[in-house]
Amino acid sequence: MTIARVDRPRPASAVAKASGSAPALPHRRQRRRSRLTALAFVAPLIAYLAAFYLYPLYRNLDLSLRDYTVRSFVAGDAPFSGWDNFQKVLDDPTFRPALRHTMVFTFVSIAFQYVIGLALAVFFNRHFRLAPTLRALFLIPWLLPLIVSASTWSWMFNSESGVLNYFLHFFGVDPVGWLTSPDWALTSVIVANIWIGVPFNLVILHSGLQNIPPELYEAAALDGASAWQVFRRITFPLLRPVSAITLLLGLVYTLKVFDLIWIMTKGGPGDASSTLATWSYQLGFGTLLPKFGPGAAVGNLLILIALVFGLLYIRVQRRQEA
Repeated sequence: MTIARVDRPRPASAVAKASGSAPALPHRRQRRRSRLTALAFVAPLIAYLAAFYLYPLYRNLDLSLRDYTVRSFVAGDAPFSGWDNFQKVLDDPTFRPALRHTMVFTFVSIAFQYVIGLALAVFFNRHFRLAPTLRALFLIPWLLPLIVSASTWSWMFNSESGVLNYFLHFFGVDPVGWLTSPDWALTSVIVANIWIGVPFNLVILHSGLQNIPPELYEAAALDGASAWQVFRRITFPLLRPVSAITLLLGLVYTLKVFDLIWIMTKGGPGDASSTLATWSYQLGFGTLLPKFGPGAAVGNLLILIALVFGLLYIRVQRRQEA
């Protein structure tokens, strides 16, 4: 006699284990918890970017699209003017000289800062006893407050009591109006900016040189390569990624240089050393009747120029990686 065995229904957990889907619910909870944890860590950064980058950018764009006066700026009822402020800026006779001075100031400064910084980085890459001390001394212009550096250069370039004119007089050369002559004002602020920016290039490029394998230099020495061949075939090609980011950061920083020029020349004499950054300040805060809209429009043009060069850098990097 056989007794039929009736199978009891198994619990859902047992069925889930048998089918291999048991960890599904705990796994989902774990993933959700991980996402919430990651969001909690990222939230302060998002709040910081929103408060100090996105909101000021939005306010600057709003200023450039409305007809703000002092009263409407306080009351907050400025009428919408569209692209009128940008048109006023583009039609202003100061725009072209300011744009030209900005380009000259930026590219000449970056070129000399990079070349001098690269030469010093290669020099200090040779290990000798005084290398750390000398490298630390070269960082002084970078560490000094900018107002101190600008004031020092203003004193050196002073037409009457400056050190440079004293040496020129010592050699029988007539004094030069470094900061008061339209022919020399822009050159003077460029020289000061190069002096300030060289240490940054030195530090970044020197760190890039430290990552080049020394075996490559040893192999080049065994092959009898000259110093110039080693630099052209090994150092410079392997330094291209670091050079690219150095030039991009230098470009973004130099485009917006304001305090150095303002302290030394205030954009003068006339508009001889005026750039987009100083002109934006003059429009927004340099007169008794500030033009907030056009000043913000000039600032947005600077942001647009920096954005274009940033996108070009990203595109070049992708091509190199491909």
